[in-house]
Amino acid sequence: MGSSHPHGPSRPLSPTMGGLYSEYLNPEKVLEHYNYTKETLDMQETPSRKVASAFIIILCCAIVMENLLVLIAVARNSKFHSAMYLFLGNLAASDLLAGVAFVANTLLSGPVTLSLTPLQWFAREGSAFITLSASVFSLLAIAIERHVAIAKVKLYGSDKSCRMLMLIGASWLMSLILGGLPILGWNCLDNLEACSTVLPLYAKHYVLCVVTIFSVILLAIVALYVRIYFVVRSSHADIAGSQTLALLKTVTIVLGVFIICWLPAFSILLLDSTCPVRACPVLYKAHYFFAFATLNSLLNPVIYTWCSRDLRREVLRPLQCWRQGERVTGRRGGTPGHRLLPLRSSSSLERGLHMPTSPTFLEGNTVV
Repeated sequence: MGSSHPHGPSRPLSPTMGGLYSEYLNPEKVLEHYNYTKETLDMQETPSRKVASAFIIILCCAIVMENLLVLIAVARNSKFHSAMYLFLGNLAASDLLAGVAFVANTLLSGPVTLSLTPLQWFAREGSAFITLSASVFSLLAIAIERHVAIAKVKLYGSDKSCRMLMLIGASWLMSLILGGLPILGWNCLDNLEACSTVLPLYAKHYVLCVVTIFSVILLAIVALYVRIYFVVRSSHADIAGSQTLALLKTVTIVLGVFIICWLPAFSILLLDSTCPVRACPVLYKAHYFFAFATLNSLLNPVIYTWCSRDLRREVLRPLQCWRQGERVTGRRGGTPGHRLLPLRSSSSLERGLHMPTSPTFLEGNTVV
């Protein structure tokens, strides 16, 4: 014990553990890492940067609002408490939080960045990583659920709720673990040469790990939807031709949007993990690639709600109520009760779409 104190693991463990975590509150550490990885520390609030920040914040507010409408629709109508709609609600929750996290990330960027401590910086980037990861994992969970429901041509029963909760719980657990690894110690605070250029306090090996995981998820989603397509094509007796075309259309949109939105961000992170410091100027524009990836959180609710007529009607219901209220307010001599009752008969979507709404049909018709 005595001999191990000066020469054994106790001595290096102190600077590794205590020294590393003590740096989390060092206000000079972020500046040191940005000086090392960036060619210039031009953090001035130029007009173009202000316009870009304002646009991103408006975009994220739209993400929050539309996903909030989906969550309200799923929560208020018991018809949407089936497995598929709960998965969509989970996706909407992750996308909503992604919008909130990206607003915070934008407000804490620019000149504010260099005033952050490493702990604050890890919280800023980690929250964005967690929520965006949760959105990606939710897409994977939906693909798994659709494969189970369609490949086996059977719906979730009450005995299958455990599997649904496990998928949702696993998506959030994996997101928390993936986004929290740097703050737990997988970072480059004690090794500048191992630092990422895009995320100067993250280790390149961590960035490469994230890219690898996301790439595997992308391949898994593609494989699942390809499998779904072939199952549907070979199941003419069980699934109508129109539903087959609808499924193919939805799958194409989902995969296309996912790949278009995320592939540039994956590519820039992969380049970052392999490129020497200051050798790839395109890495200094990485924030544009991440902003573009956030569009996936904006488009997901649009894709899924417009591929489900019932969910679309429920999402539009608050907007229709507001329009009805405006009409009633403007017509004092009218009959408000007639205008507000019933909402379904006043909706053009309801009048034009007379579709069955049994749980069996919904699960077959919500081709996500």
